[in-house]
Amino acid sequence: MRFGFLLSDSETSVNRPSAYFLTLFLVVLAYAIMGQLPLTVVVAMNPEAMEAYQSGNLFGLGAVLGKNQLLFLLVLPFVFSLLALVLSAKFIHKWSLRSLFTSADRFDWKRFFLSFGIWGLILSVFLYVLTFKTGKVFWNFNPATFLPLLLISLILIPIQTTCEEVLFRSYLMKGFARSFGKAWIAVLVSGVLFGLMHSANPEIESLGMIAMVYYILTGIFLGVLAWKDSGLELSMGYHAINNIFSALILTNDWQAFQTDALFKDYNEPSLGWDSLLTVFIIQPILILLFGKLYGWKWSREG
Repeated sequence: MRFGFLLSDSETSVNRPSAYFLTLFLVVLAYAIMGQLPLTVVVAMNPEAMEAYQSGNLFGLGAVLGKNQLLFLLVLPFVFSLLALVLSAKFIHKWSLRSLFTSADRFDWKRFFLSFGIWGLILSVFLYVLTFKTGKVFWNFNPATFLPLLLISLILIPIQTTCEEVLFRSYLMKGFARSFGKAWIAVLVSGVLFGLMHSANPEIESLGMIAMVYYILTGIFLGVLAWKDSGLELSMGYHAINNIFSALILTNDWQAFQTDALFKDYNEPSLGWDSLLTVFIIQPILILLFGKLYGWKWSREG
């Protein structure tokens, strides 16, 4: 049975505001201190890297350190943040590990891979259309760097996306649902916060603040999946393949992940038809599809 993911409590749960503030403090501390330490050490040992780092030139930093090493160092902090979040939920809030991920008896990998596969297939269709429509997407395979990139993409990037899903679609949404007493408000607030988290991404500088609409609506979409399905399986699958695809399959010169992906897009930065189609057509269709498949109830507190 899957029920009450956001508003259910065990008798031993600790949900005082101080517990949330302490947990968030520890998560940020793990990210900023332990997670950033390897990057700080590497940069400090290389004057060129230090210059690029101090000027905020992420692309220049990748050129100095190597794209794979930079990607590794950028996603590594999420390992520490996820660990801090899980341990805090267990020992500060007295939540079970399972309750962070699902209200079911066990994590449903079939749901995860269904969402992973559907969105991966759609992204592949987008790539096919973009390649032949613009003529500016080219094969970019580099055998010397591909294996490390593959390992980072399949191991560390899912940890990064899992950390974000547990933080926004589980931990914060649970807290907001308890505070407001309305699950749908928790979905909206966490979606906005998810968008704001991406406001420092290089895409915002290239595309403008209109890109925030994509991030916020996607955050709300993922929140709806977690809320209505009473678990993170669907949102985790979607998020994982989305970021894996950006790192491993298709890259460009203006996104956050600068990699030697299999394909490179040389089109000018724009919030293209694929992004608009995604948030206004495909994501609503996916909500209806999953809702039909899993028998979701559509009352606001369902």
